[in-house]
Amino acid sequence: MKRNQRGFTLIELLIVVAIIGIIVAISIANFLLAIEKARQRRTMSDMRSISTAIEIYQSDWNAYPPSAAFALPTGLSLPTVAIGTKLTPVISPTYLTRVPLVDGWNSWFVYSTDISNTDYCLGSNGQGGAPEAAPAFGPTTAFTADILMVDSTFVQYPSGTAF
Repeated sequence: MKRNQRGFTLIELLIVVAIIGIIVAISIANFLLAIEKARQRRTMSDMRSISTAIEIYQSDWNAYPPSAAFALPTGLSLPTVAIGTKLTPVISPTYLTRVPLVDGWNSWFVYSTDISNTDYCLGSNGQGGAPEAAPAFGPTTAFTADILMVDSTFVQYPSGTAF
């Protein structure tokens, strides 16, 4: 007597489920990486916009907008003042209609100038939202690294693939 067999065996089903699980795991990892890269790019774009407004202000007033935290006379300090407190009232709406206050991770952009307001530093504290104690400067692949701009030039920025 011959039996008609229809359907899949348990092993065939387990193999298909395992393959689907592997594909989903790879896709989720790539998706999360793409989200973090998009946050970095948005942050850098917003910093360029703010920097352009600061540079236009400087061309009008021959000094950068002051910040509440002054650096040591020997150079710039790391930025410490949220831009909403001192910078936004100075550059908005004349130089930039809407100043982005937070970066891609919803942390405040920070801003600092030297004592004579001839140099400035604009920064984002990265994914963790806490400033680095000793930034490495140059390109970085860590999402937690600060993104720093000094006088319209990125001095610490994301580059390459993360991790």
